[in-house]
Amino acid sequence: MQEDRQGSPRSVAIQGEPGAFSHTAAEQLFGPSIELVPTRTFDELFEAVATGRAQRGMVPVENTLAGSVQGNLDRVIRHSLQIVGETRVRIRLCFVCPPGRDLSEIRTAASHPVALQQCFGFFAKHPHLEPVAAYDTAGSIRDLLAGDAEYDAAIGSDLAARIYGAEILEEEIEDDPENFTRFFALSSSAEEGPFPNPKTSLAFVVPHEPGSLHQALGVFSERGVDLTKLESWPIRGRPWEYRFFADLRGHAKEDLVECLEELKVLAREVHILGSYPEWKTLS
Repeated sequence: MQEDRQGSPRSVAIQGEPGAFSHTAAEQLFGPSIELVPTRTFDELFEAVATGRAQRGMVPVENTLAGSVQGNLDRVIRHSLQIVGETRVRIRLCFVCPPGRDLSEIRTAASHPVALQQCFGFFAKHPHLEPVAAYDTAGSIRDLLAGDAEYDAAIGSDLAARIYGAEILEEEIEDDPENFTRFFALSSSAEEGPFPNPKTSLAFVVPHEPGSLHQALGVFSERGVDLTKLESWPIRGRPWEYRFFADLRGHAKEDLVECLEELKVLAREVHILGSYPEWKTLS
């Protein structure tokens, strides 16, 4: 869990239905008394936060098995939102069905495509089961228990199973136990702090010139700033141009002021995505 829980907002938008792993992340960061604002797509989620329909948004940004969730950090820039918190959720996938069903009677199991991809070993062990793609893990369980589904079973969280009254036939069916997803909490405005263990996420684009990336990264190394993550993604509509996303230890308006000012001189564009408390596990 988050070591120092954030001030709890009243409403948090998630992509998916109650019981999704984003729901778990929201409760982990803000507590169980939040009002969920379920949305069907990430674009709808970002719009809900940008327009004030939800005070916060909870979005996945990377998974230890599947990698980065493409597009969500670009959406942070596009909607002018701020990252105000982070957490990580251990992804434990359960195989569930309506109460009273037997495994031998089940022929199809639905879930989000990413969840299905993380259960190859389970489907290999049960070759009679056919995976069926659904838009959401929790939504597949909800529809199954509501009698609105054309499949026999679903794969999702134990939270979703409890919410919708499903029977868990098998637990932790994911292929790799080191399966975690990192989530960002989003807001329409920045949180100034101060707070312990500050961390900053940013995006920048450097010129197509020899040594430009080396110079940009030198801004951090020369000042002893800990760069905890760096990756590049293509910029939509600008072929063969790339935007770099970085995580740094420190607060943008406190520890990192000088290096960010220098970076703005060297880079073609710089976006400060937010400063927030670094996620810590309880000892």
